[in-house]
Amino acid sequence: MLIISNIIAIFRRELQSYFASPLAYIIAAVFWLLSGFFFVSLLMGPAGIIQEIAMREQMGMELPPLDVAYIFINSFFSIMGSLILFILPILSMGLYSEERKQGTLELLATSPLTNWSVAVGKLLGVLTFFITLILPFLLYEAIAFSTANPPMTFQVPILAHLGLILLAASILSLGMFISSLTNSSLIAAILTFALVTFLWIIDIIGDKVGGVIGKIFENLSLLKHYNDLISGVFNTSSLVLFISYIFLGIFLTAQSIEALRFQRS
Repeated sequence: MLIISNIIAIFRRELQSYFASPLAYIIAAVFWLLSGFFFVSLLMGPAGIIQEIAMREQMGMELPPLDVAYIFINSFFSIMGSLILFILPILSMGLYSEERKQGTLELLATSPLTNWSVAVGKLLGVLTFFITLILPFLLYEAIAFSTANPPMTFQVPILAHLGLILLAASILSLGMFISSLTNSSLIAAILTFALVTFLWIIDIIGDKVGGVIGKIFENLSLLKHYNDLISGVFNTSSLVLFISYIFLGIFLTAQSIEALRFQRS
Protein backbone atom coordinates (compact mmCIF):
# COMPACT_ATOMS: atom_id res chain seq x y z
CA MET A 1 0.00 0.00 0.00
CA LEU A 2 2.91 2.35 0.74
CA ILE A 3 4.29 1.85 -2.76
CA ILE A 4 0.89 2.63 -4.31
CA SER A 5 0.56 5.74 -2.14
CA ASN A 6 4.00 6.91 -3.26
CA ILE A 7 3.14 6.32 -6.92
CA ILE A 8 -0.11 8.28 -6.54
CA ALA A 9 1.71 11.13 -4.81
CA ILE A 10 4.31 11.38 -7.59
CA PHE A 11 1.57 11.00 -10.22
CA ARG A 12 -0.45 13.89 -8.80
CA ARG A 13 2.63 16.08 -8.45
CA GLU A 14 3.69 15.39 -12.03
CA LEU A 15 0.22 15.87 -13.52
CA GLN A 16 -0.28 19.17 -11.67
CA SER A 17 3.07 20.40 -12.96
CA TYR A 18 1.90 19.85 -16.55
CA PHE A 19 -1.35 21.72 -16.05
CA ALA A 20 0.65 24.58 -14.52
CA SER A 21 3.27 24.67 -17.28
CA PRO A 22 2.99 27.23 -20.12
CA LEU A 23 5.04 24.89 -22.35
CA ALA A 24 2.47 22.11 -21.86
CA TYR A 25 -0.33 24.44 -23.00
CA ILE A 26 1.69 25.47 -26.04
CA ILE A 27 2.23 21.80 -26.91
CA ALA A 28 -1.49 21.13 -26.43
CA ALA A 29 -2.44 24.06 -28.66
CA VAL A 30 -0.06 22.97 -31.43
CA PHE A 31 -1.22 19.35 -31.16
CA TRP A 32 -4.91 20.28 -31.33
CA LEU A 33 -4.31 22.68 -34.21
CA LEU A 34 -2.44 20.11 -36.29
CA SER A 35 -4.70 17.18 -35.43
CA GLY A 36 -7.80 19.28 -36.20
CA PHE A 37 -6.32 20.36 -39.52
CA PHE A 38 -5.57 16.76 -40.54
CA PHE A 39 -8.98 15.61 -39.33
CA VAL A 40 -10.83 18.12 -41.49
CA SER A 41 -8.47 17.74 -44.47
CA LEU A 42 -8.72 13.96 -44.58
CA LEU A 43 -12.49 14.04 -44.31
CA MET A 44 -13.58 17.15 -46.22
CA GLY A 45 -10.50 18.58 -47.93
CA PRO A 46 -10.02 18.85 -51.72
CA ALA A 47 -8.39 15.42 -51.73
CA GLY A 48 -10.43 14.12 -48.79
CA ILE A 49 -12.61 11.04 -48.53
CA ILE A 50 -15.93 12.85 -49.02
CA GLN A 51 -14.61 14.60 -52.12
CA GLU A 52 -13.45 11.26 -53.49
CA ILE A 53 -16.91 9.78 -53.00
CA ALA A 54 -18.51 12.78 -54.72
CA MET A 55 -16.19 12.42 -57.72
CA ARG A 56 -16.98 8.72 -58.00
CA GLU A 57 -20.70 9.48 -58.05
CA GLN A 58 -20.33 12.27 -60.61
CA MET A 59 -18.35 10.02 -62.92
CA GLY A 60 -20.84 7.19 -62.50
CA MET A 61 -18.13 4.76 -61.50
CA GLU A 62 -19.56 1.39 -60.52
CA LEU A 63 -17.15 0.45 -57.78
CA PRO A 64 -17.71 -1.16 -54.37
CA PRO A 65 -18.81 1.38 -51.74
CA LEU A 66 -16.07 2.87 -49.61
CA ASP A 67 -15.96 2.16 -45.88
CA VAL A 68 -15.42 5.81 -45.06
CA ALA A 69 -15.09 5.30 -41.31
CA TYR A 70 -12.44 2.60 -41.63
CA ILE A 71 -10.42 4.46 -44.27
CA PHE A 72 -10.51 7.65 -42.24
CA ILE A 73 -9.55 6.04 -38.91
CA ASN A 74 -6.64 4.24 -40.53
CA SER A 75 -5.36 7.37 -42.32
CA PHE A 76 -5.93 9.76 -39.42
CA PHE A 77 -4.25 7.62 -36.77
CA SER A 78 -1.39 6.89 -39.13
CA ILE A 79 -0.74 10.63 -39.27
CA MET A 80 -1.23 10.97 -35.50
CA GLY A 81 1.39 8.27 -34.93
CA SER A 82 3.91 10.28 -36.94
CA LEU A 83 2.89 13.53 -35.24
CA ILE A 84 3.50 12.31 -31.71
CA LEU A 85 7.04 11.30 -32.67
CA PHE A 86 7.73 15.06 -32.58
CA ILE A 87 5.37 16.04 -29.75
CA LEU A 88 6.13 13.43 -27.08
CA PRO A 89 9.93 13.91 -26.85
CA ILE A 90 9.16 17.51 -25.87
CA LEU A 91 6.75 16.31 -23.18
CA SER A 92 9.18 13.74 -21.78
CA MET A 93 12.36 15.82 -21.96
CA GLY A 94 11.89 17.46 -18.57
CA LEU A 95 10.73 14.44 -16.58
CA TYR A 96 14.13 14.07 -14.94
CA SER A 97 16.41 16.60 -16.63
CA GLU A 98 14.61 19.48 -14.91
CA GLU A 99 15.03 17.68 -11.59
CA ARG A 100 18.76 17.43 -12.33
CA LYS A 101 18.98 21.10 -13.29
CA GLN A 102 17.11 22.29 -10.18
CA GLY A 103 19.03 19.95 -7.86
CA THR A 104 15.91 18.11 -6.71
CA LEU A 105 16.90 14.83 -8.37
CA GLU A 106 19.44 14.24 -5.62
CA LEU A 107 16.64 14.63 -3.09
CA LEU A 108 14.57 12.04 -4.94
CA ALA A 109 17.55 9.71 -5.23
CA THR A 110 18.24 9.84 -1.50
CA SER A 111 14.61 9.84 -0.35
CA PRO A 112 12.77 6.79 1.03
CA LEU A 113 10.78 6.63 -2.23
CA THR A 114 11.79 3.71 -4.41
CA ASN A 115 13.13 4.47 -7.86
CA TRP A 116 10.37 2.36 -9.40
CA SER A 117 7.66 4.34 -7.58
CA VAL A 118 9.05 7.63 -8.84
CA ALA A 119 9.46 6.37 -12.41
CA VAL A 120 5.98 4.82 -12.60
CA GLY A 121 4.37 7.91 -11.03
CA LYS A 122 6.11 10.26 -13.45
CA LEU A 123 5.18 8.11 -16.46
CA LEU A 124 1.54 7.89 -15.40
CA GLY A 125 1.43 11.66 -14.93
CA VAL A 126 2.73 12.57 -18.38
CA LEU A 127 0.71 9.78 -20.04
CA THR A 128 -2.49 11.02 -18.39
CA PHE A 129 -1.77 14.51 -19.69
CA PHE A 130 -1.35 13.10 -23.19
CA ILE A 131 -4.62 11.16 -22.91
CA THR A 132 -6.43 14.43 -22.11
CA LEU A 133 -5.04 15.76 -25.41
CA ILE A 134 -6.66 12.99 -27.45
CA LEU A 135 -10.05 13.02 -25.68
CA PRO A 136 -11.49 15.51 -28.22
CA PHE A 137 -10.91 12.87 -30.89
CA LEU A 138 -13.77 10.85 -29.42
CA LEU A 139 -16.21 13.73 -29.85
CA TYR A 140 -15.03 14.49 -33.38
CA GLU A 141 -15.36 10.85 -34.43
CA ALA A 142 -18.79 10.44 -32.80
CA ILE A 143 -20.13 13.45 -34.70
CA ALA A 144 -18.44 12.64 -38.01
CA PHE A 145 -19.50 9.00 -38.14
CA SER A 146 -22.90 9.11 -36.47
CA THR A 147 -24.52 8.60 -39.89
CA ALA A 148 -21.78 6.49 -41.51
CA ASN A 149 -22.95 3.87 -44.00
CA PRO A 150 -21.96 1.14 -43.43
CA PRO A 151 -22.04 1.85 -39.69
CA MET A 152 -18.67 2.03 -37.99
CA THR A 153 -17.83 -0.98 -35.85
CA PHE A 154 -16.36 -0.22 -32.44
CA GLN A 155 -13.41 -2.58 -32.82
CA VAL A 156 -11.43 -0.37 -35.21
CA PRO A 157 -11.60 2.95 -33.28
CA ILE A 158 -11.04 1.19 -29.94
CA LEU A 159 -7.92 -0.57 -31.21
CA ALA A 160 -6.75 2.64 -32.92
CA HIS A 161 -7.00 4.63 -29.69
CA LEU A 162 -5.41 1.78 -27.74
CA GLY A 163 -2.57 1.66 -30.24
CA LEU A 164 -1.99 5.42 -29.98
CA ILE A 165 -1.92 5.28 -26.17
CA LEU A 166 0.43 2.28 -26.10
CA LEU A 167 2.71 3.95 -28.64
CA ALA A 168 2.70 7.14 -26.57
CA ALA A 169 3.44 5.23 -23.36
CA SER A 170 6.37 3.47 -25.05
CA ILE A 171 7.86 6.73 -26.36
CA LEU A 172 7.34 8.54 -23.05
CA SER A 173 8.88 5.68 -21.07
CA LEU A 174 12.00 5.60 -23.24
CA GLY A 175 12.12 9.40 -23.21
CA MET A 176 11.94 9.35 -19.42
CA PHE A 177 15.03 7.15 -19.28
CA ILE A 178 16.97 9.45 -21.60
CA SER A 179 15.83 12.44 -19.54
CA SER A 180 17.32 10.80 -16.44
CA LEU A 181 20.76 10.78 -18.08
CA THR A 182 21.19 14.51 -18.71
CA ASN A 183 20.37 17.87 -17.19
CA SER A 184 19.70 19.34 -20.64
CA SER A 185 16.07 19.13 -21.71
CA LEU A 186 16.99 19.94 -25.30
CA ILE A 187 19.53 17.10 -25.50
CA ALA A 188 16.99 14.74 -23.93
CA ALA A 189 14.36 15.70 -26.54
CA ILE A 190 16.78 15.29 -29.46
CA LEU A 191 18.07 11.90 -28.27
CA THR A 192 14.54 10.66 -27.59
CA PHE A 193 13.42 11.71 -31.06
CA ALA A 194 16.44 9.96 -32.60
CA LEU A 195 15.79 6.75 -30.65
CA VAL A 196 12.06 6.49 -31.37
CA THR A 197 12.60 7.38 -35.03
CA PHE A 198 15.07 4.51 -35.25
CA LEU A 199 12.57 2.15 -33.60
CA TRP A 200 9.88 3.53 -35.94
CA ILE A 201 11.76 2.57 -39.12
CA ILE A 202 13.76 -0.40 -37.87
CA ASP A 203 11.53 -2.75 -39.90
CA ILE A 204 12.86 -1.09 -43.08
CA ILE A 205 16.39 -1.89 -41.91
CA GLY A 206 15.28 -5.44 -41.13
CA ASP A 207 13.84 -5.80 -44.61
CA LYS A 208 17.20 -4.78 -46.08
CA VAL A 209 19.19 -7.09 -43.79
CA GLY A 210 16.95 -10.13 -44.21
CA GLY A 211 17.34 -13.46 -42.49
CA VAL A 212 16.85 -14.05 -38.76
CA ILE A 213 18.37 -10.68 -37.80
CA GLY A 214 16.05 -8.95 -40.23
CA LYS A 215 13.04 -10.72 -38.71
CA ILE A 216 14.08 -9.61 -35.24
CA PHE A 217 14.40 -6.02 -36.41
CA GLU A 218 10.98 -6.16 -38.04
CA ASN A 219 9.39 -7.45 -34.85
CA LEU A 220 10.98 -4.61 -32.86
CA SER A 221 9.41 -1.96 -35.08
CA LEU A 222 6.98 0.45 -33.41
CA LEU A 223 5.48 1.28 -36.80
CA LYS A 224 4.71 -2.31 -37.75
CA HIS A 225 2.81 -3.10 -34.57
CA TYR A 226 1.12 0.29 -34.43
CA ASN A 227 -0.15 -0.14 -38.01
CA ASP A 228 -1.63 -3.51 -37.05
CA LEU A 229 -3.64 -1.96 -34.22
CA ILE A 230 -4.94 1.04 -36.17
CA SER A 231 -5.99 -1.35 -38.95
CA GLY A 232 -8.21 -3.19 -36.46
CA VAL A 233 -5.89 -6.21 -36.19
CA PHE A 234 -5.18 -7.27 -32.61
CA ASN A 235 -2.08 -9.38 -32.13
CA THR A 236 -0.77 -10.48 -28.77
CA SER A 237 2.73 -9.81 -30.09
CA SER A 238 1.88 -6.12 -30.57
CA LEU A 239 0.64 -5.82 -27.00
CA VAL A 240 3.72 -7.62 -25.68
CA LEU A 241 6.07 -5.39 -27.69
CA PHE A 242 4.58 -2.12 -26.42
CA ILE A 243 4.44 -3.35 -22.81
CA SER A 244 8.07 -4.48 -23.14
CA TYR A 245 9.17 -1.01 -24.29
CA ILE A 246 7.21 0.59 -21.43
CA PHE A 247 8.73 -1.77 -18.87
CA LEU A 248 12.21 -1.32 -20.37
CA GLY A 249 12.00 2.46 -20.05
CA ILE A 250 10.87 2.25 -16.42
CA PHE A 251 13.54 -0.35 -15.58
CA LEU A 252 16.38 1.65 -17.17
CA THR A 253 15.20 4.83 -15.47
CA ALA A 254 15.15 3.11 -12.08
CA GLN A 255 18.67 1.80 -12.69
CA SER A 256 19.85 5.25 -13.76
CA ILE A 257 18.57 6.83 -10.55
CA GLU A 258 19.97 3.93 -8.52
CA ALA A 259 23.39 4.70 -10.00
CA LEU A 260 22.97 8.31 -8.89
CA ARG A 261 21.88 7.14 -5.44
CA PHE A 262 25.01 5.01 -5.24
CA GLN A 263 27.22 7.96 -6.20
CA ARG A 264 25.66 10.14 -3.50
CA SER A 265 25.94 7.49 -0.77
